[in-house]
Amino acid sequence: MSQGEGVDLETSLGYLLKEASSALRSAMEEVLRPLGMSVTHYSCLELLAQRPGLSSSELARGAFVTRQSMNTLLQSLERGGEVTRPARAPVGKVLPTRLTAHGRRRLAAASAAVRSVEVRMLAGLSEDEQADALRLLRSMTQALRGDGEAREQG
Repeated sequence: MSQGEGVDLETSLGYLLKEASSALRSAMEEVLRPLGMSVTHYSCLELLAQRPGLSSSELARGAFVTRQSMNTLLQSLERGGEVTRPARAPVGKVLPTRLTAHGRRRLAAASAAVRSVEVRMLAGLSEDEQADALRLLRSMTQALRGDGEAREQG
């Protein structure tokens, strides 16, 4: 196939990244399912642990889902006692969400499961190769987002 006819999937970095992303998500779903969680559920808890008080919109962006999907998930997490949100917004319209003690315990189990997937994914790489992979992925992301200054400084 000539260059102009299409993308060679064997050498397309974009395709390989998508394939890796899909494999990672499948492996994460596999270890989270016995805990009664999805990747989005886990991502939401992890984001709240690192940034307490995020709004539903901020959580949706961080978990790569729609606001509607995040609102549905938050309602479920609230009913399950994993998060709390005030009945009224303290300022403006934003309802800041926080993890409960139950949510933190659930997150701890999920984090251990997800770490096991990452360890498995990186098992064939040396520490230097792992550091290179992180650096390269960050650089590619910054380039696509148009963050040239951060790339040049990195």
